[in-house]
Order: sequence, then C-alpha cells, then structure tokens
Amino acid sequence: MAFWENLRVVVSGGNGFLGSFVVEKLRAAGCRSVFAPRSHEYDLRDIPHVRRLFDDAKPDVFIHLAAVVGGIAANRANPGRFFYDNAIMGIQAIEVARLVGIAKFVCAGTICSYPKYTPVPFREESLWDGYPEETNAPYGLAKKMLLVQLQAYRQQYGMKGIYLTPVNLYGPRDNFDLQSSHVIPALIRKCLDAKHTGAASVTAWGTGNATREFLYVEDAAEAILLAAEKYNEPDPVNLGSGSEISIRDLLQKICFLTGYSGEICWDASQPDGQPRRCLDTSRALAEFGWRANTPLDQGLQKTVEWYSSAKLLSA
Repeated sequence: MAFWENLRVVVSGGNGFLGSFVVEKLRAAGCRSVFAPRSHEYDLRDIPHVRRLFDDAKPDVFIHLAAVVGGIAANRANPGRFFYDNAIMGIQAIEVARLVGIAKFVCAGTICSYPKYTPVPFREESLWDGYPEETNAPYGLAKKMLLVQLQAYRQQYGMKGIYLTPVNLYGPRDNFDLQSSHVIPALIRKCLDAKHTGAASVTAWGTGNATREFLYVEDAAEAILLAAEKYNEPDPVNLGSGSEISIRDLLQKICFLTGYSGEICWDASQPDGQPRRCLDTSRALAEFGWRANTPLDQGLQKTVEWYSSAKLLSA
C-alpha cells in the first residue's frame, strides 16, 4: 500500500469495464489521487485534450486502458475506426507522457496482436512471427504499434514504459450489447433472453470448434497493479489464466449456469476468428509474481449473477 499512497495516477478508460476495477483496486491499495478521465472531457484522439489532461492531473503513473473494442462483428464493421482510434489515442498519450517526463507509463495491449497461427501456448517471443487473424488485425496491429513506440522511447529517451498483453477478459460490468459484445457476454445474454422468452433454440456464431482462453476481470486488474509496481523491462508480458476451452464447451457451461435447456444452432457461415488462443503466462509469474486465481466456472457464475441482477434493476 505504501507504494501507491503518494502517487498521482491517471487511468484512461477508468470508467470502463477493466478500468473501473483498476480504479477500485488502486484506491483499496491506498492511492489517494486516482483520476479516471471521461472521454467527452478529455478526448485522447485530440492532442490538445491530451496535453490538458496531463496539465490538469499531473500524473506520476499513467495506466492506458482506453480503447475502442468489440467482438468479431464490431471489428468487421469498423476496421478503420478500430485502427485509427486505438493507435492515435495511445501514440499521443505516450508522446505527451514523454514530454512531461512521467515516472511510468503502463499500456494494455491485446491478444489480438498475435499471429493467426501462433503455436499454443502463445509466448511473447511469437508476437512478430506472422499477421494477426484478419477479422481483428487492424485493432491488434494498432495496439502492437504502442509496444514499438514504448520500446523506441525507452531506447532513445529513457522513458519507463511497460506493455501488458491480456487475453480475452470477462466478468461483471462487461458490455452485453449483442452488436458489439465479446463472446461470453453475448452468449450469456442470448441464453438468458431465450430462457425468458421460451425460445426453442439459440444461434451461436461459427462452428464452436475454435478455442479461447479467458481471464476474469478482477484478476487482470490485480496483474496491472502488480506490474506497475514491480515490472520495469521493455519486453511485453502475457496476462492470462493459462487454460483453453472450445467455444462449444464454453456455451455448454453457460447453458448450465443460466438454466437454458433449448437447442444450440451453430451458424457456420459466420467466422470462428482465430483458431486457437492460449497464453504462456510464465513471464508474469517470474517477473512480478502474478497468476490468475479465479477458475472459469466461478467467474462465469459471478458474471451470470451480475447480469441477471442488472437486468432486473433495469426492468
């Protein structure tokens, strides 16, 4: 707790899904000055706004979590926006952080930066071994350019910046909008809606054969704080649970937890996305002593309960 007590910290995206948990954990760790800027007040795509944010908040540590994100459908519909917005927000934040001489910059990347056919488990050394999966390549490459920038700035200017690569996150407060959500919230919503309406079937994208690894959001937030405190190297670090599950098996778990017993229809005309995803997380354990603690079944249960409660409150 003493580490954070007298530091001024900005968390871009601090009012979003992951960011809200990071802000909570910073305050619980004793940080007395945490600022989570709102995008309508500080638009990181606009360089005068970025300069004003640094002038107003005067951060010692900047944790960059702000991103324009979504599932496969959202990535396919917005490749230009997902590339430009994610690249420019990070590039400008890192540049102004350099100019003001910030003590540390913490940047969240994405598993979407890895090549489409990366051998499992994904090791950080494989990041540059090929082109990302096509449906989310613009987003993944935009985020990967921030790793290049941080490493270049460290080399030329001595700027202290670290880059973390989280796997697919899930948990309470996630985005459950079917037009833009990721796979877990989308499937939870589909199953609960189908159960409520008595629908005979639920349709899921793809074949169900693709595999994914999922990290509970609070575990990810804990990793970010630990890395900010203890990690100071230029190399990227994977953040994940270290376990892999097919989308078909994932949906079976969600059906059980939501109490949905209808038919599952797989729409193979829709893309599976990257064939497999599973990270080697040994570097995080070795460098700053972090490993995920929340089993998938437990995390899914918490997520289903949160969304069910949120639906009741909004009804």
